[in-house]
Amino acid sequence: MQWDFIIATAVNLSINLAYTLLALFIGVKALLVIDEKLLKNMSIEEELQKGNVAVAIFASSILVFVALIVTFGFKG
Repeated sequence: MQWDFIIATAVNLSINLAYTLLALFIGVKALLVIDEKLLKNMSIEEELQKGNVAVAIFASSILVFVALIVTFGFKG
């Protein structure tokens, strides 16, 4: 009985890890697309290197919202 629980836990952990990595990839890709297509006059990376806190908050909020959308999509 104990081995069944351990195997089920390991499978569940690996599935959640795969979902996490996929969500991270999608979030970063979405941020790069937004930087390239929507913000043509400024670069998020350059502004972050200058220390612009507003851009850091904007980028992190995009990542949070993409992660929420992807998470609800996986549960759905």
